[in-house]
Amino acid sequence: MTTMFEKPGPANTERTLSVAIHEAKERGIRHLVVASTFGDTGVLCARRIQGTDLKLIVVAHNTGFKTPGIQEFEPEKKREIETLGGTVLIGTMVLRSLGTAIRGLSGGSEQDLVAHTLRILGQGVKVCAEIAAMAADAGLIPIEDIISVAGTGRGADTAVIIHPQPSNMFFNMKIREFLAKPYGF
Repeated sequence: MTTMFEKPGPANTERTLSVAIHEAKERGIRHLVVASTFGDTGVLCARRIQGTDLKLIVVAHNTGFKTPGIQEFEPEKKREIETLGGTVLIGTMVLRSLGTAIRGLSGGSEQDLVAHTLRILGQGVKVCAEIAAMAADAGLIPIEDIISVAGTGRGADTAVIIHPQPSNMFFNMKIREFLAKPYGF
């Protein structure tokens, strides 16, 4: 059963993580991939799964995402996640970075089309697919069902079971089930 939220946003983070962690344990899913811009959601998840067999990959924006040379992910939060056994992936966003560069030249891109299409299901769904591909590209997850967690703005409000693929095989990725999602967003 999908947990639906009245509104998107960080107020749903605790419940989204609870659903994701519970379902991972119940279904024998070994990997959680969680989006975290500054590290807050990543730390929260790392603390909650401490002492379990779950493998956590926290995915952050690339350095220079908003300002050249600046990394938004807070170093102390990265250290805490890693101390608790998680991995932090700071990498290029599959559906944004190349599209941004191409849009500057031609007015649009295939990446933008895919990103906007996925947003029909919600911003968090788009990010869940994107971070799963990023983690697969980095070799941090196996190509087996995982749970991907993301949100609308800050925090987490979306969790999906997803069969990931690397970005060059993006259209072979399968979103198997929605675990948590804002209603109508």
